[in-house]
Amino acid sequence: MNPLEQQLDYVFADRLPESGHSMEVTPGVFWVRMPLPFALDHINLWVMRDEIDGVAGWTIIDCGISDETIRANWENTFDTLLDGLPVLRVIVTHCHPDHLGLADWICNGGEKKRWDPVRLWMSLGEYAMGRVMSAGDGSDAGGERAARHFARHGMTDPASLEALRKRDTYYPKLVPSIPPVYRRLRDGDKLTIGGREWEVVTGFGHSPEHCAFFCAQTKVLISGDMVLPRISTNVSVFAIEPEGNPLALFLGSLGRYESLPADTLVLPSHGKPFRGMHTRIGQLRDHHAARLQEVREACAIKPQSAADIVPLMFKRPLDVHQMTFALGEALAHLHLLWLEGELVRHTHDEDGVIRFQ
Repeated sequence: MNPLEQQLDYVFADRLPESGHSMEVTPGVFWVRMPLPFALDHINLWVMRDEIDGVAGWTIIDCGISDETIRANWENTFDTLLDGLPVLRVIVTHCHPDHLGLADWICNGGEKKRWDPVRLWMSLGEYAMGRVMSAGDGSDAGGERAARHFARHGMTDPASLEALRKRDTYYPKLVPSIPPVYRRLRDGDKLTIGGREWEVVTGFGHSPEHCAFFCAQTKVLISGDMVLPRISTNVSVFAIEPEGNPLALFLGSLGRYESLPADTLVLPSHGKPFRGMHTRIGQLRDHHAARLQEVREACAIKPQSAADIVPLMFKRPLDVHQMTFALGEALAHLHLLWLEGELVRHTHDEDGVIRFQ
């Protein structure tokens, strides 16, 4: 455990649910942990006792990617946790594949069609972006447009650019289908789940309109990817919004969670449940302030591309998948300073790469 983690209270210590099994973290809320085939090797999903229109059943929050292992784990969870009751709705915090990937499959009852189709609940921004990317138009994980975007910001290795071009079906493979209709979630909405009221708290910067859920009665926050205990949330500028300022949006969104009680139990999408949210938000603010200062100092010496900034922010070797997030995050820090007037942006005619000074 690193020194920053020691400042947090991991309420379940090292206890983790096994894949395909569950662990009750607060009355009626069960933690399901699924594997992921990435460097970030797991996702936390939440299964909650519920009743809608007099029908007893369950609400699921987030789903995992479309993957044979995860589908099998879900089937085991359905067998061992649900007591024969149906899923009544599926809620997704945001459109990234590890959260949305199996939503349509679960809405339709899984492999065995265990229940009649149920409704997907998401914010408009997340649902619309998911539909665009699942259709194969707009995925920032790969394709020609992504390759051009990262080339403009200093990715010059031909092999890496070719690998990016070949990833044009990356998102649709992980999210092969999305329900054609949905129920819209908006900031401040109140949902009754299992007899308790949960308020929707939207956040920005990591994704278009991320939904977290806070229960004041139990002081529990299902934080999605907006507040994570061990890693900092990825905040990137991608090809679909090449002049975006997501870091400013993310830092502004953190204030929404700082107003919640200090002893709130945070249920994050990655890592372990913890208390100490205000401490963690302070750590995240300090982290980004330090990175921004590194960028300022580098750009004061000479013009810097996003690729030039990556080694300052990421000290470990990166594969192509990780490099897209690293470049996107480096660019997010450059854009915050550029759009606030601290840096000037220009394109070098000799190589076409955008640099900041």
